[in-house]
Amino acid sequence: MDLHIKNMVSYRCKLIVKSELEKLGVQYKSINLGKVEIIEDISVELRDLLNFNLKKSGLALIEDKKIILVEKIKNIIIELVHYTERKLKINLSDYLSQKLNYDYTYLANLFSENQGNTIEHFFLNHKIERAKELLVYDELNISEIADKLHYSSVAHLSNQFKKITGLTPSDYKHLRVKMRKPIEKV
Repeated sequence: MDLHIKNMVSYRCKLIVKSELEKLGVQYKSINLGKVEIIEDISVELRDLLNFNLKKSGLALIEDKKIILVEKIKNIIIELVHYTERKLKINLSDYLSQKLNYDYTYLANLFSENQGNTIEHFFLNHKIERAKELLVYDELNISEIADKLHYSSVAHLSNQFKKITGLTPSDYKHLRVKMRKPIEKV
């Protein structure tokens, strides 16, 4: 049986879910971003208790199929931007359609209806947050960050960065207080 979890966007979230499952004695096969595969069905009471405990950490069980699909879209994008360095060989719309087995127009409309912004905007915001993170770490120069995030050029990254943040990457790097958002708030 699968449990779908809203706002489960990081490895820290996976640890929280694992801890809550273990506290309640729920055995699981796997824990992935947005989804837990449990070994056997759990009672409604246990499910409600798990949901109550998860909500304390900003997570929540979800059952609505459309919201589950929106969370899957978000988790695929988060995985691509924050946790892999793989460059897509196809465009994002085709990738999402193939991965989720739905027409992209349906996915895009569903996402916009539920999130109030587009898949592309969500993807771009995550790329810029990742760029901010890499700038803060100060291990890579802007050219290396542009390459790592698969931008066609430093100018392309800089233009998108400035459009979203109001600052150039260089200006952001020199700020005393870095304006970053947690992944689940992007």
